[in-house]
Amino acid sequence: MAKKKAKEISLDDLEEELADAEEEFKEEIEEIDEFSLDEISEEEEVSEVFEEELEELEELEEEKPPEEEIIDERIYIIPLAKARRGPRNKRAKKAIRYLREFMERHFKPESLVISQEVNEKIWSRGIQKPPRKIKIRATKNIDGLVVCYLAE
Repeated sequence: MAKKKAKEISLDDLEEELADAEEEFKEEIEEIDEFSLDEISEEEEVSEVFEEELEELEELEEEKPPEEEIIDERIYIIPLAKARRGPRNKRAKKAIRYLREFMERHFKPESLVISQEVNEKIWSRGIQKPPRKIKIRATKNIDGLVVCYLAE
């Protein structure tokens, strides 16, 4: 492999490039409007900050979907002892299945959602040892959506 020759740059060329760059930066700096802090009063500064915050809050309020109306709310103690029948390594899965069956039998939902906290409670001691019973607070809205929450 042949070595590449280093490109030689003279000092004069460098100085010209630096001078050109300085002129460009000066033009950009002149375009920026200068202002002093003395020109802006404290009241104007504070009011501008509050106006921005109020605008942000109004945008957030507009984006919120309307809260859905709850038709029915019940508290159940669901027995999960039947989940202990069968293989040890499927008990927590069976407990979730029994919970779903129980809620469908008693609430007759169009769709069912089990909250994260209920799921974590059932799986808290692993797949082999789910709780024997669990206390649930279930809510049903107008659309037929049932959500299960932990009631402890």
